[in-house]
Amino acid sequence: MNLEIALLLAQDGIVNGAIYVLVGLGIVLVFVVTRVIFVPFGDILAYAALTLGAFERHRLPGTIWLVITLALIASAMEILRNIRARQAERTARSLALYGVLPLLPLVPVVALAGRELSEPLAIALTLALVLPIGPLLYRIAFRPLAGAPVLVLLMVAVALHFAVSGLALFLFGPEGVRTQALTHAVIRLGDFVIPGQTLIILVTCGVVSFLLFALFTWTTVGKALRATAINRQGALLCGISPSRTGALAFLFASGLAGVSGVIVAPIATLYYDSGFIIGLKAFVGAIIGGLVSYPMAALGALLVGLLESYAAFWNSAFKEVIVFSALIPILVWRSLAFAHPLEEEEAAAEEEITA
Repeated sequence: MNLEIALLLAQDGIVNGAIYVLVGLGIVLVFVVTRVIFVPFGDILAYAALTLGAFERHRLPGTIWLVITLALIASAMEILRNIRARQAERTARSLALYGVLPLLPLVPVVALAGRELSEPLAIALTLALVLPIGPLLYRIAFRPLAGAPVLVLLMVAVALHFAVSGLALFLFGPEGVRTQALTHAVIRLGDFVIPGQTLIILVTCGVVSFLLFALFTWTTVGKALRATAINRQGALLCGISPSRTGALAFLFASGLAGVSGVIVAPIATLYYDSGFIIGLKAFVGAIIGGLVSYPMAALGALLVGLLESYAAFWNSAFKEVIVFSALIPILVWRSLAFAHPLEEEEAAAEEEITA
């Protein structure tokens, strides 16, 4: 390997890592607020890519049927909840929130499907269509289990992944999709060539990361999310609804997944189940931050991208094994480097008994 090859591999790794950064930030955001390891995050990414591909092929995207199905189920659950709580007056508000609002993007999608759309319009419709998926999944699967242990929530998330990806196979078929490049520009720095698509991915990652930082630092919504992440009971006593902040976390996660799907689709062929592997690799990066630190999760995601790139150069058949095997030293490191309150309490109790 010479310097030129090493730089090319580094460029490829940073591009992949930037995508993993967006996915990893979404996974951490959902986990710290709701304690849910959002396994279907990658599936929403795949839906976004497949939806954009359907627009480019002048077809009606199958995502509309997923949104309609989820909206109907969520609305029915809200109606039953209001009936049981004897709060029928809230039914109209619940139907507007879960039955009408998520279906609004379907109006322009159905009206414009089959026509030649500009790339910005197709992207906007794609993001609007996948945005309600996260909050609807939260209302249906996770909000009723808000007090459940993390392991139970994980099992529900895994089951939800198989349901959502299976539905993607039914709606879009087994064929892969690669969308049109967002730009064909090329930047040359001497003998080093940087495709414009690479810059779009890096700039998008930087802008989204800054917007998340601004959200949590300077906005009331961000502070409410942080408060819920730190102490759910304390946030509730301060008038912050954990269920509402949970829905917001899933909404932002859907947005991150949609953006990730749009920028990754031009550089890789995505299938109905491709998002799961992307999400799993981003999860490896998020583990470096302990699923609580956004900067460490972003750094871990970049490291995963670089590791994958160089591993593919040495032996492409084992690149997945190498990336996922990195979880072992990461978990060992975190176990040794960070204190465990329960173990410390047990050790202190044993010392008192011995004394």
